[in-house]
Amino acid sequence: MPRALIVGAGIGGLAAGLALHRIGWDVEIFERAEAPRELGFGIGLAPNAMAALRELGVAKAVLAHTVTWNSPTTVEIRQVGGRVLRRFQGDPATLPSALDSMRLIMRPALHGELLDAVGRDVVRVNHEVVGFESSGDGVRLRFQNGDMASGDVIVGADGFHSAIRSQLHPEECPSRPSGYYALRGAASRVDALGDLQAIWYFGTGVESGIVQAGPNAVYWFLSLFVDDERQAGAGSAEEVLRRWSPRFDSQFRAITGSSEIRLDELFERDPLARWGSGTVTLLGDAAHPMLPHTGQGGAQALEDAVALGRALRDTSDTVTALRRYEEVRRRRTTAIVKSGPRIARITTSRSRTIGALRNAVVRVIPMGLIVKGMVRPAADPNRELGPPLGGLQSTAHVGAGHRTRKRATKRFPL
Repeated sequence: MPRALIVGAGIGGLAAGLALHRIGWDVEIFERAEAPRELGFGIGLAPNAMAALRELGVAKAVLAHTVTWNSPTTVEIRQVGGRVLRRFQGDPATLPSALDSMRLIMRPALHGELLDAVGRDVVRVNHEVVGFESSGDGVRLRFQNGDMASGDVIVGADGFHSAIRSQLHPEECPSRPSGYYALRGAASRVDALGDLQAIWYFGTGVESGIVQAGPNAVYWFLSLFVDDERQAGAGSAEEVLRRWSPRFDSQFRAITGSSEIRLDELFERDPLARWGSGTVTLLGDAAHPMLPHTGQGGAQALEDAVALGRALRDTSDTVTALRRYEEVRRRRTTAIVKSGPRIARITTSRSRTIGALRNAVVRVIPMGLIVKGMVRPAADPNRELGPPLGGLQSTAHVGAGHRTRKRATKRFPL
């Protein structure tokens, strides 16, 4: 049974583990933290993300935690002070079908379902990767604690600061500041949304979104300019929120007033001309980090995972299969990565001219075009790699594979 070593137990790494289980691979996932976990904020599951989850066999379990934007759905786009620019209220006759299947979920809920499905026993925590080695008989991972693990394939799903990417591309330029902060929060004030499922705010130098992302959870964010906040002396997440809250309407303040919040400076990397080498490849943010303005970071990691499973199914030429996976995914993700800064320049802008044009377009643009931009439609973005994956293997089978791994790696104790 071929064996994959997956670095990173985030959404992408767990999804990759599930995909490879479905094609009969033995999998072990290594996580640097003390426990596999995700930040407690929201994530959109556009139709392409839901299609990947169905292919992984976990869509039904995930749906139990989601909020569906279906009829009746009411979304408002406002100016920061509360003036409504556009109100969308959908019903079966007017709501675009793509939006009808748009779902929101809190990241820990999605992560938990993926973790339960792949099996917690295949995840090794406190294993920080410091490098890898390739040879004629396979690949090996080296860990900071001195352990080693051997396998047939390494999948670097270890995020923006990927150790696997760093070794694959030592000549790559460092990441660069995007110029934006993301202030993100999670609250329980679903009642404060009233009859709305989402509110979008646009202002000078700020963009904000508030969405219901669970039966009792609201996710919100602010997109801001880094230099504006530094010049204003707002250093912490709490200071940034205090600076901006008075400019928003009372509904925004009611929802965000008691929240778990986090402030992150956003960085960018140029798309890679090639991802991997030999039997080592990349997936998710390790391969194609993208600004959150695209709304597609998690969805593209899920698409990567099912693509990897399709590429490695029924093949004896692993190296060629990995390069095919990378080429198909590189074409798809490069376009989305490049769209991030363009979107941000329109949605988070200091220019009053751009702001006025944006607001004018919002007032008249057909709902279908907005939805198309949100969901990145594609009939099957991975169709070149073959048909969708087959049935999910049982938990008992996964456990049996884990016991086999212990015997196979005895000389590299973990």
